[in-house]
Amino acid sequence: MLPHVAVEPRIVDLFSQILGTIVLRPYFVAFLLAYLLACSLRLGLKQALLFAAVGYAVAWASEYSSIHTGIPYGRYHYLWQTKGRELWVLGVPFMDSMSFVFLSYASYSVALFAYAPRARAGLGRPQKRRIDHSLRVRLLGALLCMYLDVIIDPVALKGSKWFLGQIYGYDRDGVYFGIPLSNFAGWFIVSFVLIYALQLIDRLVGGHGRKETFRLKGTRRYLLGPALYLGIVIFNLSVTLAIGEYNLFWAGIMIALMPLVLFVLLMKEKLAGGAPDKVVNGLLGDSHGTMVPGKEGL
Repeated sequence: MLPHVAVEPRIVDLFSQILGTIVLRPYFVAFLLAYLLACSLRLGLKQALLFAAVGYAVAWASEYSSIHTGIPYGRYHYLWQTKGRELWVLGVPFMDSMSFVFLSYASYSVALFAYAPRARAGLGRPQKRRIDHSLRVRLLGALLCMYLDVIIDPVALKGSKWFLGQIYGYDRDGVYFGIPLSNFAGWFIVSFVLIYALQLIDRLVGGHGRKETFRLKGTRRYLLGPALYLGIVIFNLSVTLAIGEYNLFWAGIMIALMPLVLFVLLMKEKLAGGAPDKVVNGLLGDSHGTMVPGKEGL
């Protein structure tokens, strides 16, 4: 007879909630796994896991602050309909804060692709000015992440109409499909901080000794992050259309059109080695405004 092993009820409850999160939120799990793959292949597994932890902490703190003080997103509240069925941390759903991690990484990837001199130059060898650690990438990434929230938040607010469930609401209806403008301002600020944290992690942990093991060769690894961004947009627009929110759907289409067109045009020019690369090359060169020949990227 096997000896009886006493298991702490709180541990059992924690595992039950983690399993419940996986069962209730398979789309969240899919995006999180896609992030881990994309970030690991580009930056390394250590960086991907570290940013997941740091990014979650920053996002959770911002949400905890907002539901109690209204800063930075405006005052809103969570509805505890799934309390006990999925993982919550001090009044905030785990999946909600963790979503910031893959949303900000996907946005960073698109911003980095936009500023890279060539598609293959994504994370180049250290130069006088590192493109991947630059302020301009941080600003564009934060803007693109805010764009994602403009599409995501209104359909999430109507979670009672689809499998998300009605998990939150604002104390006062906002001007954009019920969302206050303060929410988007908060997303820009928090996304900026998250991308800066990612850049610092890559700089301090990755450094000059980044290994090339477990990586895709060539351009493909630089497209995984933008592909994740596109997948998130398509998923949310598909849900919007499925629940019959047609005005919101067309508004989302118009909002998504700008980064999508930008990405397609950039990909076309970069893969073809067109003239715009020379312009960006000059703008993102060393301290004298020129790139070192033969060292543009990996």
